[in-house]
Amino acid sequence: QVQLVESGGGLVQPGGSLRLSCAASGIIFNNYATGWYRQAPGKQRELVVTISTRVSTNYLDSVKGRFTISRDNARNTVYLQMNSLKPEDTAVYYCNVNYFGTIYWGQGTQVTVSS
Repeated sequence: QVQLVESGGGLVQPGGSLRLSCAASGIIFNNYATGWYRQAPGKQRELVVTISTRVSTNYLDSVKGRFTISRDNARNTVYLQMNSLKPEDTAVYYCNVNYFGTIYWGQGTQVTVSS
């Protein structure tokens, strides 16, 4: 069974950094396209970044230059390094994976950017 577990969220001041992790079980993560999404209160879930099996990436314009997605194949984990955080980055962050046409989601991790 495919399971994704996010971690690393928290409260950070504007300008600060966080690194989110998404650990997978039941699949070999780097064989599939993976993404990070976020959902702020009262808003729809939006794509933050995707990474393909060939490690090509696609970022939301508002996070380009600040966020970086990466894989650690040995740990079967995908990371989201978030720098220069802004209050508008506050949201629950989710990772997902497209596994033979079925999308699996983690439970989400809360990121709050506030002074």
